[in-house]
Amino acid sequence: MKYGFQQNGMWPDVGFINNIMRIEKMANYKIIKRDGKEVDFQEEKIVNAIEKANQEIQDIYKLSDCQIHAIANNVKDQVAESLYTVSVEEIQDMVEKGIMQMRGYEVAQKYVRYRYTRELARKANSTDNGILALLERINEEVKQENSNKNPVINSTQRDYMAGEVSKDLSTRILLPEEIIRAHNEGIIHFHDMDYYAQKEHNCDLINLEDMLQNGTIINGTKIETPHSFSVACNVTTQIVAQVASNQYGGQSFSLAHLAPFVDITRKRIRAQVEEERRECGDFMDTEIITKVTERRLKREIVQGIQIIQYQLNTLMTCNGQSPFVTVFMYLDEVPEGQIREDLAMIIEETLRQRMQGVKNEKGVWITPAFPKLIYVLDEDNIHEDSKYWYLTEIAAQCSAKRLVPDYISAKMMRELKKGNVYTCMGCRSFLTVEESQKNPDGSYKFYGRFNQGVVTINLVDVACASNGDMDRFWEILEERLELCHRALRCRHERLLGTPSDVAPILWQNGALARLKKGEVIDKLLYGGYSTISLGYAGLYEMCVRMTGKSHTDPEAKPFALAVMQKLNDKCAEWKAAENISYSVYGTPMESTTYKFAKCLQRRYGIIPGVTDKNYITNSYHVHVTEKIDAFSKLKFEADFQKLSPGGAISYVEVPNMQQNISAVLQVMKYIYDNIMYAELNTKSDFCECCNYDGEIRIVKDNAGKLVWECPNCGNRDQDKMFVARRTCGYIGTQFWNQGRTQEIAERVLHLSNE
Repeated sequence: MKYGFQQNGMWPDVGFINNIMRIEKMANYKIIKRDGKEVDFQEEKIVNAIEKANQEIQDIYKLSDCQIHAIANNVKDQVAESLYTVSVEEIQDMVEKGIMQMRGYEVAQKYVRYRYTRELARKANSTDNGILALLERINEEVKQENSNKNPVINSTQRDYMAGEVSKDLSTRILLPEEIIRAHNEGIIHFHDMDYYAQKEHNCDLINLEDMLQNGTIINGTKIETPHSFSVACNVTTQIVAQVASNQYGGQSFSLAHLAPFVDITRKRIRAQVEEERRECGDFMDTEIITKVTERRLKREIVQGIQIIQYQLNTLMTCNGQSPFVTVFMYLDEVPEGQIREDLAMIIEETLRQRMQGVKNEKGVWITPAFPKLIYVLDEDNIHEDSKYWYLTEIAAQCSAKRLVPDYISAKMMRELKKGNVYTCMGCRSFLTVEESQKNPDGSYKFYGRFNQGVVTINLVDVACASNGDMDRFWEILEERLELCHRALRCRHERLLGTPSDVAPILWQNGALARLKKGEVIDKLLYGGYSTISLGYAGLYEMCVRMTGKSHTDPEAKPFALAVMQKLNDKCAEWKAAENISYSVYGTPMESTTYKFAKCLQRRYGIIPGVTDKNYITNSYHVHVTEKIDAFSKLKFEADFQKLSPGGAISYVEVPNMQQNISAVLQVMKYIYDNIMYAELNTKSDFCECCNYDGEIRIVKDNAGKLVWECPNCGNRDQDKMFVARRTCGYIGTQFWNQGRTQEIAERVLHLSNE
């Protein structure tokens, strides 16, 4: 059953739609308590609460037993019919409304007072309850918050416990009430509140070149310039782990910064080979010495990349997960000649090892979530007669099997970034090109810069609040953007005054800067050294509510672009006034997509095509259910990617392409000519019960909950299956909440193997 618009463009009768959905939907008797625990709905608790209020009033005003049970039964029906798992607060609202409908005004008054009294008592220990639920592994919201964190293990729980305390402090003390209220209602999303109490920033580009060439300090130990490629790789992984433990977002480094150590190793190996031959009395044949040297060098490159691959997948940072890190592969980042040839060798080995994967505890080769890989397409590797075309072919094979690398078009990026080509910070956050930020040689500076944080506006809520009135929409958008501005200022001001001593690896020892001990980081928060991001979500649903059409429709696209331009104009206005580099950012929502959807449904009900899903669309993306071919999708989204200078990524959903690499290469060529940053979403699954390595599917269980099931043996135990899916720019492997799971289930293919 489709719940869209009628062919004449008019809204269908909402009552009719709800009746159909009531018939189709299986009963859902689960609720989410205040501590995040998902439990069974208990009708008798509603009856008891109303009876307590009933006992406190005169007999003449009391509700009858039949009325009380009718109210409870009506709430039960609403819970069963809900498209998502409702919260305790929502149930209390239903009860209150039900009492009023029975004209039990005096009972309602007592019920509200009782509810308020309980809330005051509850505030004193809500954080305690949340932590205890977390420790007992029954906090559903936290368990499904991050698809790359395992909430069972101690280190992750320790991070989540600290996060609960941070959120409590932020909610009660650190953030203004209007920001908290808007966040809780899903009007905006104040990202990473669980790290806000500490003065930590979001994501960054590590200045690995400076740290390797000029040395650094890790845990008080001086690390000098490495004298071999493998040691440089080892030091790199230690730097990555240290950086990850002192921030909460993603980080990126470039393989180009490791390339100089290949020739250092080559010279050392050559000297060893020559010495060995002299000691053995062998003929000093230059050609033989070169062949032996290059063979041993190749082995060291293999070992070095293995160090990166295994270290980054086995290290556990203080935030309870492997480092969220992106590896950048761009040939033209180094000069032509030997160093570029060496970089090509590193890139090739990185791709080949990633294509192989890593072994899980059962000894099965699987797809790791990290490091994320980005491969730059340029003139020297995009055509069949290009010098490095062979690398592009390997990249295509790797994407078809392991979902990475993702692709940056050097051609398109130069057009958008003043001739520059550089990596994002983590999955999609891009630094802006700033005239004030240049290296001594006059080139633009990117490595060492960072992002201060993100606040996302819910565009769907703006549209729904305006009730489809265009003038009112622009008024509300203006108000909400200023609310976001105030929230972003909170992020910025929280970082002001931070001494460099809180994270020496970042601020003193080269990852981001080399400040003095005791020096504050304030100067890095202004003048474009760092960015701060205005995120946005739900451009598609916003257009449907305001125009009755998808933003892919020629009649609706101008409105969508106008909204995007408005976001950019506000960022420019704020930047000019404050010397802070605000930028528009295509938010990679994970758990927030579910939260926003639930908030919209609670306030506005089920609006076909707008609020009838358990998720809303990431940033500017074409809706996951919309049928569109890969090339049309990329071309369309390119216009919106241009208006997300602070970061965005597009994708195409594809089937298993391992036997159709030519089609993958065709998509890559199209990316090069049409869009700056894009990826291919394929599948990489494994069932431990029957060794099935095809696609694990999503089905509904008897309670109507979406679960993962092996189509071969029927296994539904998530602990006995491996599922890798692109979540929002990066790969997720720890499963997802119901909203994101529904979004994954409903994705249509944009490319076929036919």
